[in-house]
Amino acid sequence: MKKERNVKRLSLVILAISVVSAQAAPLDITGAWFRSLPGKLPAGGYFTAQNNSRRDVAITGAMSEACGMLMIHQSSNKGGMSSMEMMEQVKVPARAQVTFAPGGTHLMCEGAKMKIGTRVPVLLKLSDGTAVAVAFEVKGATGK
Repeated sequence: MKKERNVKRLSLVILAISVVSAQAAPLDITGAWFRSLPGKLPAGGYFTAQNNSRRDVAITGAMSEACGMLMIHQSSNKGGMSSMEMMEQVKVPARAQVTFAPGGTHLMCEGAKMKIGTRVPVLLKLSDGTAVAVAFEVKGATGK
């Protein structure tokens, strides 16, 4: 019961922030989804961020009650060796877009608590002090 209240409370906070920051935030987020994997495997979060302002901005972090820990990661393949690196921020240049996609920059959700076919709220924190609340669709391992 207490956990449900906390989830509802966070959802209300995210909703309130989205109303306040919707006018101020320079980014439009589209195509937001998580790839939910079986067992205790982490979920990957993907989306496109469009910067409509005249100033560069960076995504500096993310949070969601659906994740025990939510981080920004960059996957790479060098000389046949795959690796993943945690990133402090992802710059979104003025009047440009950045895509978080499988095999590249993505959100890494450890301790995922999500169900395929639902939406989970995520708060993206920005370098200008604003935040963007986004509903991420939860899909299965194949992206469907």
